[in-house]
Amino acid sequence: MAKSLLEQLPEIVANGRKQAEKILEGIESRQRISLQTREVVLPARDTKAEDWINSQNKASQREEFAPGQASLVDNDQSTLGAAPESTPWANRLIYGDNLMAMAALLAGDENTPSLRGKVDLIYIDPPFDSKADYRTKVTLPGVEIEQKPTVIEQFAYSDTWSDGTASYLAMIMPRLVLMRELLADTGSIYVHLDWHVGHYVKILLDEVFGKNNHQNEIIWKRTTSRGGSSYYNHVHDAIYFYTKDKAAHWNQQHTPYTKDYVEQMFRNQDEDGRLWRESPLTAPGKSAGMSGSNWRGIDPGTIGKGRHWAIPGYLKHLLSQEATQNTLLALDELEAQGRIVWAREGKGRPNVKQYVDDLPGVELQSIWTDIGGDSGTDYDTQKPVKLIERFIASSSNKNDLVADFFGGSGTTASVSEKLGRRWVTTDLGKPSCMIMRKRLIDQDAKPFLYQAIGDYQVEAAKATLGRDFRIGDLSQIVLSLYGALPLPADSNPQRNLGQISGIALGAGRGSKTLVLADSPNKLTGMATLKKAIAQRDNLMGGWDRVVVLGWNFEPSIGETITALNDSRLEVLVIPPDLMDRLKKKGGIDKLRGQVRFSSLQYLTIEPVQVKTEDVQDVLTIQLKNYVLLSPEAINLDDANRQALQQVANQEPLALIEYWAVDPDYDGKVFRSVWQDYRGNTANDADVLRVVTKADVSTPTKVTRKVCVRVVDVFGFEAEVVTTVGAA
Repeated sequence: MAKSLLEQLPEIVANGRKQAEKILEGIESRQRISLQTREVVLPARDTKAEDWINSQNKASQREEFAPGQASLVDNDQSTLGAAPESTPWANRLIYGDNLMAMAALLAGDENTPSLRGKVDLIYIDPPFDSKADYRTKVTLPGVEIEQKPTVIEQFAYSDTWSDGTASYLAMIMPRLVLMRELLADTGSIYVHLDWHVGHYVKILLDEVFGKNNHQNEIIWKRTTSRGGSSYYNHVHDAIYFYTKDKAAHWNQQHTPYTKDYVEQMFRNQDEDGRLWRESPLTAPGKSAGMSGSNWRGIDPGTIGKGRHWAIPGYLKHLLSQEATQNTLLALDELEAQGRIVWAREGKGRPNVKQYVDDLPGVELQSIWTDIGGDSGTDYDTQKPVKLIERFIASSSNKNDLVADFFGGSGTTASVSEKLGRRWVTTDLGKPSCMIMRKRLIDQDAKPFLYQAIGDYQVEAAKATLGRDFRIGDLSQIVLSLYGALPLPADSNPQRNLGQISGIALGAGRGSKTLVLADSPNKLTGMATLKKAIAQRDNLMGGWDRVVVLGWNFEPSIGETITALNDSRLEVLVIPPDLMDRLKKKGGIDKLRGQVRFSSLQYLTIEPVQVKTEDVQDVLTIQLKNYVLLSPEAINLDDANRQALQQVANQEPLALIEYWAVDPDYDGKVFRSVWQDYRGNTANDADVLRVVTKADVSTPTKVTRKVCVRVVDVFGFEAEVVTTVGAA
């Protein structure tokens, strides 16, 4: 008989701890996971970037930056740690599996300090084990495309798990352990869930953070009354609030008094018109110290069994410094100020006068009905800004570090930016990262880093196949999912070659296709393609065509394919989330037939024009064409695919979601000095299209490399690098 979920919990907890321990051991090794900065995002709304460029020129000469860091961001943000040599902090958006992202953040490197014990607040809104896939809609000029939930670039995220709730809990457990490692001793964590799995996750939270550190369960009424259910409708979520220990940051929040509340509760009035009510001066719990002593002959324990004197926090500003440390003296001072009211003249139980303006409202309780669900992005499960504001305001202070490892629509990062907190957020979905990037640019955020996991596919394979896996093992999986049979070992020493046999159309004979699965820890480029062509023509007597399957590509790959002009060569992209999907589905057999290998896409631009004005070059960059080579590989139904093809043929640049310019590209880190994106009305009023021309002003230089990077509506990236000289 299969074990119940409750019976599986001890094993889930033990395995999750073991997984987390291995990761923690790994951060000390040379093979530790690292972060790669893909882009420094500079949320400029116009084409002028002189201020930023000048600040960078100054920053590059400063010695307080860690090596290699000065060129990323200026020192206008706080550092982690008090030491003067500490690396300046830059907010960061990380694409990739949050387990690996947290491992990298814990490890740190020469450019990124370890965040172990440095995060002040964590809020996560993970999947709810809802057994659903969440889609996104892409609106193009004249057509609306609904994307099927198959690959990560084409839908928001999947909330289905190979072994149901047990798989979900196995996913979340090691992540909670790493989150605790990241939390500062004064830190807090909020875990946002609903009825599907919240009660099970609370057990895991008790195990990781300690039952005594569970501060509250917040009930948020997310929607109004609903009908149509056979039973009670679900209208609320639960947010589990834990601290690392009892000394956590806390800022009491209030909800404004209503008129009815004031009229009902504040019925007394002073001569000056101030309204007040009587509030207690005692609180539950015995005290052997001063707060449990007699005052004016009154034992606080006689006011209520087992009570002690308690001075309300909103009165502390009325007291002397000495009185804040001396409860009995505080009572004397409040008495002298006329703040104490006696049940009988000078006798009986004392209460305190609480004026209506002593507090901004009622102390926030654990049931929240005053914040409804809202939407501001094209993201199904976005949470309201006001909701996140409460968490951040309650459990962090200005300049504290806030983390969200299920970034989604980016509300946590956005609110953190607004409230003056530092932030780090992650997500596995490229659409999510795109939404977050656009959202932060829209609100003129400070420059931030867009990062990815270093050797992401290798690390994902290790997580799925074990730390001792070989690249050949991964190549065999890729070939199998593509439908290719491996070549014999004597012709295939690297285990990365396969074959597909079929019928050649019109030839009346069998055809042979050679398939090469490239390594995930290298860039597929000209050298690989030439080698594949040579193997096609010579290996085992030759083949009709060759297909190259790659993970990562050289920026000029589109131009390379065009230059080769080989009709018997095809280059396809391996889905970047392949290992994650393989893990969720529970193996190759369950995933077979569901994986789509998409063609590469590439961008072309007009020759860059340079006009020199005094000490400035004005670069004019004009987009020319964007080619999505195989729309048929994108998982759309026939109607949507035809609509997409029509747009791609008539107006290919309408497929671009975001594009940016680095006018002085160093070949390593892309700096988006200028950017435009769909929905941005600062550069253009057309919300469905990006502008196609940019004028970028930058200090004069004899020769420079200009890099243009685009992201299309499906999350695919392409870039062009060109060398230009000043006029």
